[in-house]
This record gives sequence, C-alpha cells and structure tokens, in this order.
Amino acid sequence: MPTTTRITIESGKRSGQPCVRGLRITVWDVLGWLGAGMSETEILDEHPDLEAGDFPEVYRFAAEMGRQLP
Repeated sequence: MPTTTRITIESGKRSGQPCVRGLRITVWDVLGWLGAGMSETEILDEHPDLEAGDFPEVYRFAAEMGRQLP
C-alpha cells in the first residue's frame, strides 16, 4: 500500500477505502469528480474540508496503486 501522510485507511471508515486526511472523502471520490469534469477549484468549493495540497497526494496514491497491478 502506498504511504502518504494525507491519505489514511481506517477499517471502520468507508469500508477501509483510502480517504483524504481521515475525512469521509475517498481517493476514488476525488478521482471520480475530476473524471466527471470538475476542476480542483470546483471540488474545493463544494467540499471545503479538502485542501489544495490534497490533490497531489491523491494523484500520487492512485499512481502508486496502479504500479502495483500485475
């Protein structure tokens, strides 16, 4: 599992999915919003608990997860 200080995994939160800083917002939520065409600014406006610094960690986490695929 990739390591980062901003991406957390807790077994009782969101079924153990990787979340941003312990929030109930998963890495996959953020990537899904981006994939649907939302900008980082729009996401930050809709989810004020997120921080601009969370995005690079989401991207890095997803990239590392992709490298682990067989």
